[in-house]
Amino acid sequence: MSSVRGGSSTDEALIAAVRQGDTSALRSLYDRHAPWLTIRLARRCADPAVVEEVVQDTFLAVWRGAARYRGQGEVAAWIWGIAIRRLIDRLRRRRPAPRPIGEQANLEPSAEELVLLGIEHGDLAAAMDRLSPELRAVIQATALDGLTTREAASLLGIPRGTVKTRLMRARRELREALA
Repeated sequence: MSSVRGGSSTDEALIAAVRQGDTSALRSLYDRHAPWLTIRLARRCADPAVVEEVVQDTFLAVWRGAARYRGQGEVAAWIWGIAIRRLIDRLRRRRPAPRPIGEQANLEPSAEELVLLGIEHGDLAAAMDRLSPELRAVIQATALDGLTTREAASLLGIPRGTVKTRLMRARRELREALA
């Protein structure tokens, strides 16, 4: 993949340089990927301080673990995988604010929580697993993470038209699987 934004080095070349201890390569990766990563994480977590902390932790993990990138798939997808795992871990460690006992009895999961549970464990999860990796990546970027087709195209390193076509195919396959 050629560079996503600015610069002439590919992400793969930057990761190789990070493996060799090049801090300027890490800075280039950060400058290139932190903006979209912040937006994408903010769609899953409303606390900007947590999002910023997760972005920082993510790039620290990239610095420490660049050797683990095997060149399979896009660097941006690898970085996203690190970031989302860090966010989930961070949110699991957070303690919810205490609520009065009377309110606890009436707690019901939100619509978003029910959808996310369905995505992770329900029929939708099984249907998503049956999608090809290309279709799954597009549906995750657009429908689940809320990216525009332009943002998804940039993230995935494919043309916008390809994103739209894959999105149509993914939706059709999901409808068939869930019917």
